[in-house]
Amino acid sequence: MLKTHRARKAKARPNPGVRIAIVASQYNARFVDAMVEAARKELQREGIKAVEVVRVPGAFEIPVVASALCHRLTPPVSAVICLGVILRGATTHAQHIGEAVTLALVELQIRRQIPVIHEVLLLEDTKQAEERCLDPKRSRGIEAARTAVRMAALMPTLA
Repeated sequence: MLKTHRARKAKARPNPGVRIAIVASQYNARFVDAMVEAARKELQREGIKAVEVVRVPGAFEIPVVASALCHRLTPPVSAVICLGVILRGATTHAQHIGEAVTLALVELQIRRQIPVIHEVLLLEDTKQAEERCLDPKRSRGIEAARTAVRMAALMPTLA
C-alpha cells in the first residue's frame, strides 16, 4: 500500500511541544537581524511559543551551534533555522564558507533526523541582500519559519 506524507499547512494548531531554535550570525547584522525578526514574528503567527535564538559571530560558526542544539536532549528541538548572509568579495573566501556551511548543515540534519532549515545566503551584493532580507514580500526569514513549522509537523508522522 502506498502511503503519502505531506507537510501540512501549519494553519492547524501546532503541537504544543514544538520547539524551534534559530541560529543566526552577527556578521552583516542589518540583513540577518531583519531575517531573525521576520522569522520570530512568523513563528508567533504560526502559534509556536518555544523559540530560542542563539547568535554566533559569523556564518562559519552556525553549524557547530546548530549541532549542539540538535544533540541537546533537554529541551529537545523540533527544527533549527539557520540564518546568515555571506557577501561575495574579490576572493573565493565567501564561496568556501558557503559550501562548508551547506555541507555541514545537510550532514547534520540527515545524521540527527532533525530539520535544519538553511537560509545562510551566499549573495553577490547588498542589493540582493536587501531584496531577500529586508523586503517583507521576499523575506527568507519568513520562508524559513514556515518551512520549520511544516517540517516539525511532518517528521513525527514518519516514525
